[in-house]
Amino acid sequence: MTTLWEAVKEQIKTKLPKNSFSLWIEPVTFLEEKHNSIVLGCPNKFSMKWITENYMALIEKELRKVGENQFKIALRVSPPAKASFPTFEAESRQLLLPNIPRPPKRGLNVLNHDFTFERFVVGKCNEFAYSASRAMAFEPNPSYPCLFILANTGLGKSHLSQATGHAILKSDPRLRVYYITAEDFVNEMIFALRNHKIDEFKNKYRRSCDVLLLEEVHFLGGKEKTQLELGYTLDSLINDHKKVIFTSSLLPKDIPNLKKELASRLTSGIITTLQKPDYETRVRILEQKSREQSLNLPEEILHLLAKNLQADIRQMESALRCLKAKSELMKVKIDLDLAREVLKCHVPLEKPTTIKDVEKLVCQYFKVDPESLRSKSRKKIHAYPRNVYAYLCRKHTDKTLEEIGKSLNRNHSTVLYGLEVIERKIKTDGRIKKEVEFLDQKLKKMRK
Repeated sequence: MTTLWEAVKEQIKTKLPKNSFSLWIEPVTFLEEKHNSIVLGCPNKFSMKWITENYMALIEKELRKVGENQFKIALRVSPPAKASFPTFEAESRQLLLPNIPRPPKRGLNVLNHDFTFERFVVGKCNEFAYSASRAMAFEPNPSYPCLFILANTGLGKSHLSQATGHAILKSDPRLRVYYITAEDFVNEMIFALRNHKIDEFKNKYRRSCDVLLLEEVHFLGGKEKTQLELGYTLDSLINDHKKVIFTSSLLPKDIPNLKKELASRLTSGIITTLQKPDYETRVRILEQKSREQSLNLPEEILHLLAKNLQADIRQMESALRCLKAKSELMKVKIDLDLAREVLKCHVPLEKPTTIKDVEKLVCQYFKVDPESLRSKSRKKIHAYPRNVYAYLCRKHTDKTLEEIGKSLNRNHSTVLYGLEVIERKIKTDGRIKKEVEFLDQKLKKMRK
């Protein structure tokens, strides 16, 4: 029956776009034949739900074509593999600079064996980035030359980048996958210059690299020589149809002192973003992380944690480790009271400031209504409160520039310009400085 399912998958492959097939259908495996049903295994609950809603009719149709009308399709989440996660000895596949004394940080880091696609929890907040990363990993010649993953710290951009590297090495161990942070790239280049080995450095990254995973590219701001060298390197890699993935917490256009030429190269492919996980995704992340730590948490505790731990994935991991440690060291059962006690160390005691809080304060102070903030008016009596609102939202809330712009019916660039106007006036206009500081203190008091 396994052979039959593989044959059906081959037929489905001809009916779907490559990205959709590799993301949703390819990971599905045959589990068992039971009571006139074919039981198929999906990687996770999200995948199972998506396939049920979008591809079940196609699967049943293709199954009927091979003469299996009597069988029904049943989906369930595949059991976790008993074997430990494979480690890929990336060090042995990465070239060393010949005859160069080993510097403190060589810039070729071994991939984290925990960062695989199988261990990445997919939700609405990251589905596109996940799909694009898998396409980069599994398609021999992707339609875009590079992938730029934008996210704040702790949301999974390094996980996706390294998962791509793992998948590429698994499919072809001969490929040279270079994983390096921008800081290490800079340090390695300086080391090569000082030791008269710059030709070897250029050769390694331009001709001896098949896949480049460059982390934290926002670190390159202001480093002109490195930007120039990286630009040439990217040209060489892209011209040779090599794969390149960047990660950053800032868009290239927002990185201070980044040359336009390099910014253009960094955005020559696809730009994807990872947002903070929504409630349902946080629940699934906590379920998976608790399993990895051998914690069997009841649903009420999972939902309590998901409701309160909204910062990032690292915060969730830390809370689970603390919960486990406290339970084991104090020899007490994990219950709601213990979970609440742990949460006190991870969640700010202050009430978080919302966009509505800022809007209410600004409207009261400047005696304007909320609609005037969102209007198209450029009059000073509307533009100035609007810019102050954007400035205070950026400082006191966790909203992105896009989200602040959306609340004002404006785009990211307009909000950024408004922020720059207020920051400049705070430095040059004493009255405006006192006004903004007054509103700033008001918002701080509201949180207490």
